[in-house]
Amino acid sequence: MLLDFTVENYRSFYESKTLSMLAQKRSEPGELEYNVVTELSYDILKTVAIYGANSSGKSNMASALGTMRQCVLFSVKLNSEDPLAYDPFLLLEGNKKPTMFEVTFLKDNFCYRYGFSYSARIIVAEWLFRGTTKRSKEQALFIRDEEGIAIDEGKFPEGVGIESKVNDNRLFVSLCAQLGGEISKQVISWFQTDLNVLSGLDNRAYNRFSKTLFHNKKAASKEALKFFKALQLGFEDIATREEEISIPDDIPKEILPFLTREIQGKKNIEIDSIHKLYNDKGEVCSSVKFPFDEKESSGTRKLFDISGPIFDTLERGTILVIDELDAKMHPLISQQIIRLFNNPRTNPHHAQLIFTTHDTHLLSSKMLRRDQIWFTEKNDVEQTDLYCLTDIVFPDGTKPRNDANYEKNYIAGRYGAIPYIINE
Repeated sequence: MLLDFTVENYRSFYESKTLSMLAQKRSEPGELEYNVVTELSYDILKTVAIYGANSSGKSNMASALGTMRQCVLFSVKLNSEDPLAYDPFLLLEGNKKPTMFEVTFLKDNFCYRYGFSYSARIIVAEWLFRGTTKRSKEQALFIRDEEGIAIDEGKFPEGVGIESKVNDNRLFVSLCAQLGGEISKQVISWFQTDLNVLSGLDNRAYNRFSKTLFHNKKAASKEALKFFKALQLGFEDIATREEEISIPDDIPKEILPFLTREIQGKKNIEIDSIHKLYNDKGEVCSSVKFPFDEKESSGTRKLFDISGPIFDTLERGTILVIDELDAKMHPLISQQIIRLFNNPRTNPHHAQLIFTTHDTHLLSSKMLRRDQIWFTEKNDVEQTDLYCLTDIVFPDGTKPRNDANYEKNYIAGRYGAIPYIINE
């Protein structure tokens, strides 16, 4: 489970900002107790929503998590001369400060804190700490800076003797994992299998994953179909079929043999939605199949595309980040997705959902605790600030109450993070 994520000097984030998944209080009158996992060493939130005006930096927070993940997973493939994914804040003259990412997470009874900072060409710093419980003192396994790598030989023996073998642009943890290090493989595994970042706007990228899930009749696909039926989307079932991959007629002749070899023996998975067929008396008399991608609405297609990652995350108890969750979908569907994660019956393995949204109805539905509501807002020099609803202090010294109308107050500008429109 994710405990917190920190970003610095990445896109609109210049100063260090931390998104925390730790519940601020275990229980409080009116709070939603099931939204928190309490049986672990930490009290951890299952869901977090990030609000903000357009261009305020919401998507950059999701992108930062995705970029850190990519840096970790692809570091092992870098050649010594390859550039890094350096995307700093560009609106500060002469800014050459390193980008920094850090995550704290739980995996296999340990709490890890791992991070690194980098410029366009080199890893400037890298560190890995590990602890056993919330109250135990975390122990430094290794710390890397521009002078070298310091290793605790007793606690991180897998790093001993290979310090000089890591390239300036590669992460030390990836080299240790590549050479069989058990602790470093745990860190890499968390990024590889426990963290997934999706775009709610470019959802077609996950279409094949969801189709494969249904085609192979995985347990997650059965739960997804139950969810679709509860939403009454209009179809009764989903059928899959395999089709030969066709080659377009306008493919240049010189690459035709290569393409033919590449697709030989491969097939596409296509899906059909099965609808009831009615007679002239309004009675169900049969059923009919429609090509899903041609006949269903864009919102329904998006829901199907992200259903695979959603229900796979719930089944495995991992972390899912969705940018623009509510795009193309009715607010009630977004609410149902969030309920899947907050409900211990549908989320028995403590999966987590982090999402960005403009859907203010979620604020009035009393689905989210105050510590689950976060905001992004740009300051006077266009740097993104990130803060929680519980961080807000009003001019009279009070803080938002748990029985307040969050939606009304947010739209009225009491929490900030809304667009300010200039009328001429």
